[in-house]
Amino acid sequence: MGDDSEWLKLPVDQKCEHKLWKARLSGYEEALKIFQKIKDEKSPEWSKFLGLIKKFVTDSNAVVQLKGLEAALVYVENAHVAGKTTGEVVSGVVSKVFNQPKAKAKELGIEICLMYIEIEKGEAVQEELLKGLDNKNPKIIVACIETLRKALSEFGSKIILLKPIIKVLPKLFESREKAVRDEAKLIAVEIYRWIRDALRPPLQNINSVQLKELEEEWVKLPTSAPRPTRFLRSQQELEAKLEQQQSAGGDAEGGGDDGDEVPQIDAYELLEAVEILSKLPKDFYDKIEAKKWQERKEALESVEVLIKNPKLEAGDYADLVKALKKVVGKDTNVMLVALAAKCLTGLAVGLRKKFGQYAGHVVPTILEKFKEKKPQVVQALQEAIDAIFLTTTLQNISEDVLAVMDNKNPTIKQQTSLFIARSFRHCTASTLPKSLLKPFCAALLKHINDSAPEVRDAAFEALGTALKVVGEKAVNPFLADVDKLKLDKIKECSEKVELIHGKKAGLAADKKEFKPLPGRTAASGAAGDKDTKDISAPKPGPLKKAPAAKAGGPPKKGKPAAPGGAGNTGTKNKKGLETKEIVEPELSIEVCEEKASAVLPPTCIQLLDSSNWKERLACMEEFQKAVELMDRTEMPCQALVRMLAKKPGWKETNFQVMQMKLHIVALIAQKGNFSKTSAQVVLDGLVDKIGDVKCGNNAKEAMTAIAEACMLPWTAEQVVSMAFSQKNPKNQSETLNWLSNAIKEFGFSGLNVKAFISNVKTALAATNPAVRTAAITLLGVMYLYVGPSLRMFFEDEKPALLSQIDAEFEKMQGQSPPAPTRGISKHSTSGTDEGEDGDEPDDGSNDVVDLLPRTEISDKITSELVSKIGDKNWKIRKEGLDEVAGIINDAKFIQPNIGELPTALKGRLNDSNKILVQQTLNILQQLAVAMGPNIKQHVKNLGIPIITVLGDSKNNVRAAALATVNAWAEQTGMKEWLEGEDLSEELKKENPFLRQELLGWLAEKLPTLRSTPTDLILCVPHLYSCLEDRNGDVRKKAQDALPFFMMHLGYEKMAKATGKLKPTSKDQVLAMLEKAKVNMPAKPAPPTKATSKPMGGSAPAKFQPASAPAEDCISSSTEPKPDPKKAKAPGLSSKAKSAQGKKMPSKTSLKEDEDKSGPIFIVVPNGKEQRMKDEKGLKVLKWNFTTPRDEYIEQLKTQMSSCVAKWLQDEMFHSDFQHHNKALAVMVDHLESEKEGVIGCLDLILKWLTLRFFDTNTSVLMKALEYLKLLFTLLSEEEYHLTENEASSFIPYLVVKVGEPKDVIRKDVRAILNRMCLVYPASKMFPFIMEGTKSKNSKQRAECLEELGCLVESYGMNVCQPTPGKALKEIAVHIGDRDNAVRNAALNTIVTVYNVHGDQVFKLIGNLSEKDMSMLEERIKRSAKRPSAAPIKQVEEKPQRAQNISSNANMLRKGPAEDMSSKLNQARSMSGHPEAAQMVRREFQLDLDEIENDNGTVRCEMPELVQHKLDDIFEPVLIPEPKIRAVSPHFDDMHSNTASTINFIISQVASGDINTSIQALTQIDEVLRQEDKAEAMSGHIDQFLIATFMQLRLIYNTHMADEKLEKDEIIKLYSCIIGNMISCLWRMVRLLPDTINSINLDRILLDIHIFMKVFPKEKLKQCKSEFPIRTLKTLLHTLCKLKGPKILDHLTMIDNKNESELEAHLCRMMKHSMDQTGSKSDKETEKGASRIDEKSSKAKVNDFLAEIFKKIGSKENTKEGLAELYEYKKKYSDADIEPFLKNSSQFFQSYVERGLRVIEMEREGKGRISTSTGISPQMEVTCVPTPTSTVSSIGNTNGEEVGPSVYLERLKILRQRCGLDNTKQDDRPPLTSLLSKPAVPTVASSTDMLHSKLSQLRESREQHQHSDLDSNQTHSSGTVTSSSSTANIDDLKKRLERIKSSRK
Repeated sequence: MGDDSEWLKLPVDQKCEHKLWKARLSGYEEALKIFQKIKDEKSPEWSKFLGLIKKFVTDSNAVVQLKGLEAALVYVENAHVAGKTTGEVVSGVVSKVFNQPKAKAKELGIEICLMYIEIEKGEAVQEELLKGLDNKNPKIIVACIETLRKALSEFGSKIILLKPIIKVLPKLFESREKAVRDEAKLIAVEIYRWIRDALRPPLQNINSVQLKELEEEWVKLPTSAPRPTRFLRSQQELEAKLEQQQSAGGDAEGGGDDGDEVPQIDAYELLEAVEILSKLPKDFYDKIEAKKWQERKEALESVEVLIKNPKLEAGDYADLVKALKKVVGKDTNVMLVALAAKCLTGLAVGLRKKFGQYAGHVVPTILEKFKEKKPQVVQALQEAIDAIFLTTTLQNISEDVLAVMDNKNPTIKQQTSLFIARSFRHCTASTLPKSLLKPFCAALLKHINDSAPEVRDAAFEALGTALKVVGEKAVNPFLADVDKLKLDKIKECSEKVELIHGKKAGLAADKKEFKPLPGRTAASGAAGDKDTKDISAPKPGPLKKAPAAKAGGPPKKGKPAAPGGAGNTGTKNKKGLETKEIVEPELSIEVCEEKASAVLPPTCIQLLDSSNWKERLACMEEFQKAVELMDRTEMPCQALVRMLAKKPGWKETNFQVMQMKLHIVALIAQKGNFSKTSAQVVLDGLVDKIGDVKCGNNAKEAMTAIAEACMLPWTAEQVVSMAFSQKNPKNQSETLNWLSNAIKEFGFSGLNVKAFISNVKTALAATNPAVRTAAITLLGVMYLYVGPSLRMFFEDEKPALLSQIDAEFEKMQGQSPPAPTRGISKHSTSGTDEGEDGDEPDDGSNDVVDLLPRTEISDKITSELVSKIGDKNWKIRKEGLDEVAGIINDAKFIQPNIGELPTALKGRLNDSNKILVQQTLNILQQLAVAMGPNIKQHVKNLGIPIITVLGDSKNNVRAAALATVNAWAEQTGMKEWLEGEDLSEELKKENPFLRQELLGWLAEKLPTLRSTPTDLILCVPHLYSCLEDRNGDVRKKAQDALPFFMMHLGYEKMAKATGKLKPTSKDQVLAMLEKAKVNMPAKPAPPTKATSKPMGGSAPAKFQPASAPAEDCISSSTEPKPDPKKAKAPGLSSKAKSAQGKKMPSKTSLKEDEDKSGPIFIVVPNGKEQRMKDEKGLKVLKWNFTTPRDEYIEQLKTQMSSCVAKWLQDEMFHSDFQHHNKALAVMVDHLESEKEGVIGCLDLILKWLTLRFFDTNTSVLMKALEYLKLLFTLLSEEEYHLTENEASSFIPYLVVKVGEPKDVIRKDVRAILNRMCLVYPASKMFPFIMEGTKSKNSKQRAECLEELGCLVESYGMNVCQPTPGKALKEIAVHIGDRDNAVRNAALNTIVTVYNVHGDQVFKLIGNLSEKDMSMLEERIKRSAKRPSAAPIKQVEEKPQRAQNISSNANMLRKGPAEDMSSKLNQARSMSGHPEAAQMVRREFQLDLDEIENDNGTVRCEMPELVQHKLDDIFEPVLIPEPKIRAVSPHFDDMHSNTASTINFIISQVASGDINTSIQALTQIDEVLRQEDKAEAMSGHIDQFLIATFMQLRLIYNTHMADEKLEKDEIIKLYSCIIGNMISCLWRMVRLLPDTINSINLDRILLDIHIFMKVFPKEKLKQCKSEFPIRTLKTLLHTLCKLKGPKILDHLTMIDNKNESELEAHLCRMMKHSMDQTGSKSDKETEKGASRIDEKSSKAKVNDFLAEIFKKIGSKENTKEGLAELYEYKKKYSDADIEPFLKNSSQFFQSYVERGLRVIEMEREGKGRISTSTGISPQMEVTCVPTPTSTVSSIGNTNGEEVGPSVYLERLKILRQRCGLDNTKQDDRPPLTSLLSKPAVPTVASSTDMLHSKLSQLRESREQHQHSDLDSNQTHSSGTVTSSSSTANIDDLKKRLERIKSSRK
């Protein structure tokens, strides 16, 4: 039972996976309970079970499986994350549950599947169930069908996709298994319930018996529409609503709702397409042309059979359609006409939208054939044209239909009207916009007055249908002149009409909308003015492109008060009933007099024609007063103006009277209901006076007022024609000037360009220069609105004139037309109107372009020309194309009818001669401009073939094709292109060129669209295959296009479309969709959406199509403000503009500022850690590439979105480099203020900067490097350490940049590399830089090698990774490099190593070729001879390094880094280090002035001497090191010692990762073992101990409990720690003589007492190792030896001494003890230990000496051995070492003697025993973690004051030994002056935790440290008498004191 009960203790998730079934059963039961308890669907508990749910359902034990299924069901129902398990769980259910014999299991399985559907995972479930239908086990198939049936029955056909099920139904009916067939029958009945007869065609081929059975079942089904009974989570509210309705008995209402619920399934969708073109008889095309009608009939019948297939496969049907069209149009046999029409019907029905491209060819032919009277022919033609209409849009065929409307034949007119009526029924208000309705209404209005009653009736029906579809409001303006009788007839027809869409016309809505309008009174005048400005601001932009109908002319909100101040009220509202457009009959003069006398004073009328001008003037004054007081409704305008025109009328000679008269006209026009009739009375007179010097202005004012009353287009036309019918040039020029201004004030809508152009041409030909100038000015204003196409009309003018026109156009370029300020009141309309308004749009509804005169060129496209274009000989083809180009050129603007030209040109697009293809493309481009928006009807038959050319292999052909497609799209808008399957068919072709060009094009166009046709979804599957295309460019383009597709289709649809992909592809695509979802441009709200469209269009030149999607109409009137923005920001690329339009619906600029105020980096808690985890767990791409691919950029963008301000992110990822510069500037500004944010996002910032390294733009790169310098300075100040992740994703890319050709960049990169050593260990930097030496770029290799040299120079050999040997071998390879700079760098680096390491270098390098070796030796020699000829490298940021190559290598001092970037200086004074310090040869010079003047907190450096291993100087090979060692150019203050490295390594000791910790311990161990390095640890001891104890605690608390960790690892870590501690103890014991006085002996003895208590002697003796007991004895022995009997006084802290084993032990020792030495000691010996100290007994002496000699003999420890031997000899002068030397070689003996002599010389120089100083006092000083500590006095052994001269003297000795000159010694401040400078640690403790612990220890240790320092300082100073000038030294001391006091 033992193992049985064991699993009871396991946690639930482990039980669920247990191998015992009982354990699993228990696990599932507990899991079920847990699941039922969890209330929060997002609880983290759910995630724990994510991976187990599949096991729940696939358990091998049937009983356990049942429980598992129950638990799984509850999980799926409640867990927020359950969706992730869909695929695996459902496939598990299908394969392992549906085959179970237990019904309960199957039920639960089905329930789980349905529950997944409920949580929105229907597709995945359906996919798995359909896969299950292929299983061999019939049980599984039956269960899958049953599940599908239940799902359909419960969720409805909206959720369950029927097409894939219907596809497999026939196969299921053929199954051998009866159970499967029965289940298939049930599901067929269920499907029929939802889609009714749409199911019949797919099942027509099943067994007739089965079909009969089905029919019987189908009949039984209820006829009411089915309803879903179960809803998706997202639809639960709907369910609740339904229940309410049912309970309230509101079923009828509910039914209405549900009608919408059940989607109408189109049977067509369920069918398989059939390919018929290949099945046509081979001789079909011959037979159809045959003379015998029977043969032609045969040919048609063969087609008729084929087109009976209900769904046809897309293909090139052009020839077939052409043949059928010919029969319909030309055949004399009416029976064949009907047959051909039937064939066309079949094609249209079978191809649907794919037939659209041929519709334009066939419609005119069919309509004209309606002249046939035979009913069967008429019926066949009607069916054909109706079927064809459904494949295209009314917009596309409108031109052809309207052309036929003017036919004389009444039958044709009747049938066309009826066709229009039928077509209208298919339309909705949005697909029948005003622009389309207007021409149709105009044509139909002619028909209602036709003589033939059938024509009239047909026209009434068509108008009635239009009225029903769009509502009275839209149609009324066109019916203004229709008499009441006819109007009633139209309304009557309208009531009878039943629309296809079942929509009741929105009349009520119309009325409602219209009501408020007339109510706008004068009060709104003032406000209106403001409104107008705001609203109309956006207008000018679109005006250029958007047709007035869409744009609705100028925006029509507020109504500005009329100039005279009187408000225009309702009467002027030319909206509702256009009859209000004041139409006045002409009144006779008598009637006028009568009316005028009623309102004017009698005297006034009498004096009108007085001969005395004064009387006339007085009369005018009265007239004016009367008019001013008159009410609008009472003012008889026509009567008044006729009075004014009465003799002398406009021939008035007195200018004052004339001025008054003109002013009164203006007043009447403003204040009264002024009609065109009244206007005609006065205009002639006004034009006559416009040139008058005195009255001209009044005349213009009056004209403007009339233009406001009667619309500018009409007024302008009248005025201009009158002016040019006169001879007076002054009048002509002034009229043109007035018109220029008027256009600016009123806007351009509705102006008749044609009329003006002819008048302007007349004006341009005038002899009077003023007229010509005025004409050119007018052209300039027109250019603002019309764009460059205006120039075409004047190309034949004289060159001089043309250049003037061009100059005027040039001036206007880039300007946007001003917002209209007048004329708005007439068209005020509610915001929701689709831009319908009064006359104005009616005059200009089709865009400015439509006002241009167009030429008909179809007669020039002769059959000869067409055959020429198709000739076999390419030269003739070229001639044909040249002719076409000529025709289009001459015509300028052409009508849309171009005969057979499209077919001919289409053939040339795949010409074998590429030159002709290009020529054809150029012609098509021309054609687009010439035809304007009407080109849209050729999109399908000509535009799509142009897209095919995008797949051409030649670059220039593709470019031409792209330019052509763009030219077309500018004219047509995108809707035409996206409709139908044509585009998706192109994308389907696996041509990489075609795919990348087409996707690129779509990515550019889609973001500018407000809406797209639903057919866009058809492109998605092909887009997905492009995402996985083998061609990288295609993949990239597909990824770019993804967000824009998603913007229109939505994520849901796109994700749904992945259903058909393979699972692997699906995952990849879904991941990309997730990314795209984040970057998806927000789809703008409707008002602003529109802006994106015009914005996306290119130059103002082009016109946006009148065709563009009808919905666009809405925009203009409601659109708020983005457009002014557009006008203002020419700098933005069109994409950016559209984005702006989208982003900021209204208060654009304001919003931007708000956005920018917050922090730019948002601190996300644990964000960085999570990102690292993701990268480690490979959830995201590892940042590793040669060039950044899009997925990396997208990933970074996604990661940044949560922690970087949105606006900054937009700048950072903008395509334009200037935005990157902006982003960097912002980041620099925020660096100081947002330290936390910067550090929190550091990994992302560094990654983004690596992307900038790949930019080609130097300014960005420079800016990035500047930012990096500041960043790393900040990080080092903040004592931050780069994580591995940050380093590995940044450093390699930075290293690449070190090879930049530009000097300044290389220098910056080196400076950054330098600074990085402060935040990342140099030893880890080393491998990255080493990797850089493998680059192909020689500059990079050289710089990297140089950098490696600097690292070695600054940090010693320890930085060489993986080992010095390997590293040096790699460096040495480069000595043979072919590039000189690289060779030099490699040599210099090795020389640097040689300087640090001596001859050992040659061993480490390994074998070099002779040539390389000789070069190296030569270089080493040279460097030894010339002290300062060390490679003059550039110092960080200081190119000119001042160096004197003089005997004593005196370095000139530079001021603080002159070319330090000013930014850097402002940002921080380099964390308080004087920059200049790094310039100095520290061994020899110190610039006190510099220090005195520097008020920053200075961290004073000790002289560079520290780096010299003094032992090496006394080696037999005397290499004068100081000569060689120039200060490393990168030996920057910031890392002038090893402290930072040691800090970092110590911080790693406490790491949670065992390996990191072991590595760090090993490194420290290495340092401690090497005598000359060990001292580096001084000052870090506490830190190290704390870290070590933390690690011990960590092992005990964490690692031991962690079962995943290998126990060996832990043991290894323990042994490392203990080994380290023991090493430390032994070393401390060795140092005891020096430190004994400074340590707390009582405390140490207490510790030893406790230790001995816990581990009594017996216990210690049992240990395998004698190490512990030996250490303890040695420690106590040393203490006794040093303190003598006094040691017993230090037992104060031990409670009961007598019982203490320690006291007894000490007493015993005291007896033996001979030596009593008092000396200092150090607190670090808390666990104290001592070097194996020689005991007097002879036996041990020999062992001891043997050990010493062994050390001397070993390569590593030779120095240590010699030092020990020297000490031993000194202590026991009578000791005999002869026996040990006797057996050794002569060389060894002399080596030992020489070594001892050298040590003696050195020790005597120091006056005290000392270990060799591998790391100098400077290290000691700077490493002390007590910032305040300073060296107060430099004491010798007896605490006496030692003068600076001692050091000076010692330096002299050293210099002499090294062969240096001492003569100028006194000119320099002496070396010693440095020793009393305050010391500040470079880098404080590496981890915050250590930092805080250390600070607690500081106070208690301050005094110990001083003495420790003192003793250490004296290591390096000999007691030799001074010989330098004392005065000089005193002076220096004073200065130093001053510096010290200022620092405090």
